[in-house]
Amino acid sequence: MTSSPTPPPAPSGPPAEHRPLRRLTARGRDEAHRVASSLELFFDLCFVVAIAQAGVQLVHALAEGHAGEGILNYAMIFFAIWWAWMNFTWFASAYDNDDVLYRVVTLIQIAGVLVLAAGVSRAFDEHEFLLVWLGYAIMRLAMTAQWLRVARASGGAERTMALRYAVGVLLCQIGWLGLLVLPEHARPWVFLVIAPLEMLVPLYAEKAHATSWHPHHIAERYGLFTIIVLGETIAAATVAVKSSLDENDALGELLPIAAGGLLIIFAAWWIYFVVPIHGHLRSNRESFLWGYGHYLIFASGAAIGAGLEVAVEQAVGEAHISTLSASASVTLPTALFLLTVWALHSRFYKVGIAQQLVLPTASLLVIVCTFLGSWAVLATGLVCALAVAAGVTLTARMAARERGASGSSGERTTAPVG
Repeated sequence: MTSSPTPPPAPSGPPAEHRPLRRLTARGRDEAHRVASSLELFFDLCFVVAIAQAGVQLVHALAEGHAGEGILNYAMIFFAIWWAWMNFTWFASAYDNDDVLYRVVTLIQIAGVLVLAAGVSRAFDEHEFLLVWLGYAIMRLAMTAQWLRVARASGGAERTMALRYAVGVLLCQIGWLGLLVLPEHARPWVFLVIAPLEMLVPLYAEKAHATSWHPHHIAERYGLFTIIVLGETIAAATVAVKSSLDENDALGELLPIAAGGLLIIFAAWWIYFVVPIHGHLRSNRESFLWGYGHYLIFASGAAIGAGLEVAVEQAVGEAHISTLSASASVTLPTALFLLTVWALHSRFYKVGIAQQLVLPTASLLVIVCTFLGSWAVLATGLVCALAVAAGVTLTARMAARERGASGSSGERTTAPVG
């Protein structure tokens, strides 16, 4: 997942042995039909519980007018969730042997994220990070145990890489103790120092030997997590609209928000999945940037749901903030999502300046929608839908021109874009 050399070919295919305990050795990048396991899907669903808790607290902070503090806490909590998820995902892609010990350690990681989720409200309301730190520590210690298993089963550069991972994770976890022992005003600085150090661990560990992650498997894992995040966004927004309708006679105020929210999320799904991104994940340098950049995709995708809840509360008079602030809680994460997906996904498959400008232009127009008052969310949804339509139309026209020029269908060089 870094800029290190491509690893030597590992044995392809899943582990052939069926003993309860097996050596934790690398799987092959050329393994056929590699798909996400049921344990990985279970892992994702449990992690979304923590994301949902972070979203709930972000809603409360935004609705009470504490945007700066709420966004900072959200960024810190979401980093812990995302980083633990990402480390497991890339590790599993390279080393999942599905033996008993691997499963147990993974379940311990799931327990850790649930402990973290239990502490999210305290972290937001009371600036008490003990449970968050404890949950994160459980996940990171479990990850360290996995890397030590790899070190025991390997030798040479691969063993050095595994030990670097294990030591790096432990040292960073010690650094996170600053959230518990330092004064409250110093805690953001702990995050700004330790978070980059966490992200440097893979870069250092894989300097001489890269893990044999599977491109199709990684693309599927990220895609599935994106679907789950967007699904949680829809669920949260739906509950907010239903609750407000039950308590207030405000169908006219809520209908534009509900319609706009659906258009935003539908477009987000379309735009993310329209390109075959696994074809781009060929070198470790590319995967490094792509994997890390998903922090913004996942965080903004979940924040869209929080923003829709805030917009609903403001529309019925339950949030004591301005319409402009409520609108921004939807438009800003939406614009960030569109721009980040373009930077990480779409720009590699767009052909021509017109296609390249679709998503950046849509992002700018979404920000402009912030100033449209009670119609901001609906306008944002329409902009997103038009971006999808424009991308599909431009791609269809280019494909038609290519067919006309070649006189036959030929090989397709473009993909539908949103």
